Amino acid sequence: MPMEQRGVDTIPDEERTSGPRDLVSILLGSNLCLGVIVFGWLPPSFGLGWWASVSSVLVGTLVGTAFTAPLALISLRTATNLSTSSGAQFGVRGRLVGSVVGLLLALGYTALTVWIGGDVTVAVLGRMSGLPAGDLSYAVVYGLLAAATVAGAVYGYRVLLAMSRILAVGMTALLLLGVVAYAPGFTTGALEGTGGHLLGGFWPTWLLAAVAAGLSGPVAFITLLGDYTRYISPARHSSRTVLRATWLGLLLGLLVPQLFGTFTSYAARAALDYAGPLAASAPGWYLLPLLIAASAGSVGNAGLMLYSMGLDLDAILPRLSRARATCVVAVVATASVFAGHWFSDTQSAMTSFVLLLTAIGTPWAVITLIGFVRCRGVYDSDALQVFNRRSRGGVYWFRGGWNIAAAVSWALGALVGVLAVALPSYEGPLLALTGGVDCSFLLSGLVGGLVYMLLTRGRTRTRAATELTSEAALAENRV
Repeated sequence: MPMEQRGVDTIPDEERTSGPRDLVSILLGSNLCLGVIVFGWLPPSFGLGWWASVSSVLVGTLVGTAFTAPLALISLRTATNLSTSSGAQFGVRGRLVGSVVGLLLALGYTALTVWIGGDVTVAVLGRMSGLPAGDLSYAVVYGLLAAATVAGAVYGYRVLLAMSRILAVGMTALLLLGVVAYAPGFTTGALEGTGGHLLGGFWPTWLLAAVAAGLSGPVAFITLLGDYTRYISPARHSSRTVLRATWLGLLLGLLVPQLFGTFTSYAARAALDYAGPLAASAPGWYLLPLLIAASAGSVGNAGLMLYSMGLDLDAILPRLSRARATCVVAVVATASVFAGHWFSDTQSAMTSFVLLLTAIGTPWAVITLIGFVRCRGVYDSDALQVFNRRSRGGVYWFRGGWNIAAAVSWALGALVGVLAVALPSYEGPLLALTGGVDCSFLLSGLVGGLVYMLLTRGRTRTRAATELTSEAALAENRV
């Protein structure tokens, strides 16, 4: 299979040969991995019981999917990735905000996936072959997983799609086997060793779990969905069909692995650590399937995240090719894996990362969706590529390539989110206004969206949409 040559340029319609089924496959297959499974462990580690943990994951994922899924329709119309598409609201240079947000999201999830997958791999190999759980073992396993991930990401979309199709079937079978393997040890009570509810009360802890374990999953895709839908042609597939496929792919791809993680957390009594108890409590016959799940699943998920990182860096530095950009970010992601293993504990690192990035990314997504509604899905695809061509002008040029209203709205929303977040090592001053409950994602999205609408009131449609619609009307009259 040839290496993908496309970066963030516009995909010609003849190359847009994917369909809604491919979208479901890639969202399902790539997420059936330990990097997503481990998020199901967060609610039990916060001190919640079985039903409270399950409900927090369900509610958070449903709310997050309802908010995130419509973003898939933007790249369906623009034929480029979402950060580049956001130039219609932020300006062709201002869309770098989306590129940076996407880069940070993908970087964190890539590192997390390789980190957790590597830890489980070392633990399983220790039981199977006596491999010592020393620094050298972790370094070698992390390096091998990272190398395999880079290979898939560099080759591009088609290779990753083929991997996802295989993983969708194979990982589903491995997880079903896992339910049988861990069922004898399953319990529904809160796990000993957690020290009770993390935030002192049930509802604050439940809301934290709903955001950190549930909502954060779909929000991780706010800049990624366009990487896949840009290869779907709107001439052959309706927006409604693509939206349904996005819903189905996100719900299955996130709920199945996360609920498996919640189930195995109680079965393995994984209170303060997930990887070690998971490997230690597995029956002997399940060690090989668990090893395959830890390695192959991690490569599939991290490969897609690394692919997205390459696109975002390519969008920031157009002189770099997508392949070179992917190799650069792979080095940074691998370094983050080692830093996470030696300098952070899993629960604190995961919680801090997802809450901060959710607070920062949500206002960007809200502003981009408002723009999509205003322009009714009509974009000037050529004008979106001005920055990539290192030229000037176009309907999305605004002031020097920046839409100041959008940039200020995002910055204010992100600032409010950071000031309202509750992390293991930091509590924002605005928490006093919410009774100590982390509402950072709600406040950041609300503030960002309201400020943007106020600053751009009266602009019900973008200049690009008006001009393109007018041109279409003139063409129809001439015919």
